[in-house]
Amino acid sequence: MGESMQGLHRTHRCTEISNKNIGETVTVMGWVQKRRNLGSLIFIDLRDRSGLLQIVFDEESVGTQGFEKAGQLRSEYVIAAEGTVQKRSAAVNENLKTGDIEVLAKSLRILSESETPPFPIEENSQTKEELRLKYRYLDLRRPDLQRNIMMKSRVTSLIRRFMEQEGFLEIETPILQKSTPEGARDYLVPSRVHPGHFYALPQSPQLFKQLLMCSGYDRYIQIARCFRDEDLRADRQPEFTQVDMELSFVDVDDVIDVNERLLQYVFREAIGVELQLPFPRLPWQEAMDRFGSDKPDTRFGMELVDVSETVAGCGFGVFTGALGQGGSVRGICVAGQGAMPRKKIDKLVEFAKGYGAKGLAYLCILEDGTYKSSFAKFMAPEGLQALVTKMDGKPGDLLLFAADSNKTVWNVLGALRVELGRQLGLIDEGRYDFLWVTEFPLLEWSEEENRFMAMHHPFTMPMEEDWGKIDAAPGQVRAKAYDIVLNGTELGGGSVRIHRNDIQEKMFEVLGFTKEKAWENFGFLLGAFQYGVPPHAGLAYGLDRIVMHLVKAESIRDVIAFPKVKDASDLMSNAPDKVDEKQLEELGIRIAAPASE
Repeated sequence: MGESMQGLHRTHRCTEISNKNIGETVTVMGWVQKRRNLGSLIFIDLRDRSGLLQIVFDEESVGTQGFEKAGQLRSEYVIAAEGTVQKRSAAVNENLKTGDIEVLAKSLRILSESETPPFPIEENSQTKEELRLKYRYLDLRRPDLQRNIMMKSRVTSLIRRFMEQEGFLEIETPILQKSTPEGARDYLVPSRVHPGHFYALPQSPQLFKQLLMCSGYDRYIQIARCFRDEDLRADRQPEFTQVDMELSFVDVDDVIDVNERLLQYVFREAIGVELQLPFPRLPWQEAMDRFGSDKPDTRFGMELVDVSETVAGCGFGVFTGALGQGGSVRGICVAGQGAMPRKKIDKLVEFAKGYGAKGLAYLCILEDGTYKSSFAKFMAPEGLQALVTKMDGKPGDLLLFAADSNKTVWNVLGALRVELGRQLGLIDEGRYDFLWVTEFPLLEWSEEENRFMAMHHPFTMPMEEDWGKIDAAPGQVRAKAYDIVLNGTELGGGSVRIHRNDIQEKMFEVLGFTKEKAWENFGFLLGAFQYGVPPHAGLAYGLDRIVMHLVKAESIRDVIAFPKVKDASDLMSNAPDKVDEKQLEELGIRIAAPASE
């Protein structure tokens, strides 16, 4: 049973007390982290969101009844203690903010008792994530998770403060909106009032923020909840938070400028790291050619080398076959790994297959300058020598090659490069390497749909100098699109938007939309564009991804209070779940097949 709070008032959080308060009477409240009973003295580590504070109970100070009560305390009991701040009687604890002081208790109230928790509440918990997520309310008591969640709150405040000074207005856009088929899969919400009709939850506020520009609001920002019914990866959640912005009367440089200064401000204020501006800019094509990725980790080298010309007609069927089908052969040089055991190389081959490779060709340059290779017997010695020279291979190096379509080769070597960088300890974890990837292709061909799809979305402005190629070579048209990348993670992306009707209509045509279909899906935006629309551009960040880097978390689940797991379910609340038959009837919905248990 818990006692009442009546007449009590908390004066400080645990670590708001310091040696400046010695001699003062304070009242603190929180959870019992642990209890040590030395017979005549009882020590309690009290925990709240600020940290730990030691409370001492002796019979003389707290009275016989209070001392007996202190003896009943267990982990996670919620207590209130009043007492005097004093210098620590025992040794100072250097690891604690309050390590040189303690509170000698005069009174104690047990506000709430606790059962033994299913796992210890401690930093860097070794408990399985499934169990921690089931009891997320206990997991969230862990000091490291609490610091992450508090950091997210701080970062949100910093962003709002900076953007307000830059003249941005915070405006909310609807959560219940119309489903639009371009992009990821929508979460649908049935309407009771309009049977057979559905709202969609927003994948992003894209159309509405563009409308706000048409309405003259000039600079908009929103910390927006977004929803995507996608198959999840480690860094994806079905619902997530975007820092969403749109600006009028701007071009690429204006958007990049305000965002570089925003990131500089957030990193300085949140973790005391000074970022150097401007960030480097890398055109998409160069990023793919050098790193095999449109979100390259530039904290280490091991860049890709295109050896297609060097191996043309070399006699090795894997290489020439890929070239014959319009693909490429590219390699990476893994310095000093020429003696890598075959078993380890085989593991790398398996890793590459996971990214679409049929295999990997390898060549070890031994210390004496001879080669050990999976394909040497298919090539003339001078061909091998030319290949090693092109790769800048030195004795003791390992060369790895992929041969396939450009897309597959980039995928495979881009992932392999990062994996090796991690395995070999080449990545400086203390570095923050920001860069902009620019000049993305406007369109990409979809084998599935057998048509061009917008690489970002259908409202992205092409680069003026490429617009002439839209009919003859649509795949070569570059977009005024830009992504902000940090240490191999895409933090956010955006583009200059199309504000001209003729370009927008042509864009829909290239994407295979009839005029009727375009108006049916995006009519309210196209309608607004008939009434004077300013040139505008925008960008959106994944807030969780920014915070993840600031706190160096392994997963975005560590910076979200109540995350979902890989199959988009919540282990704690058991969502999604079945609903009452009556609710379905009201909505005019019948489930086609009984949901299998």
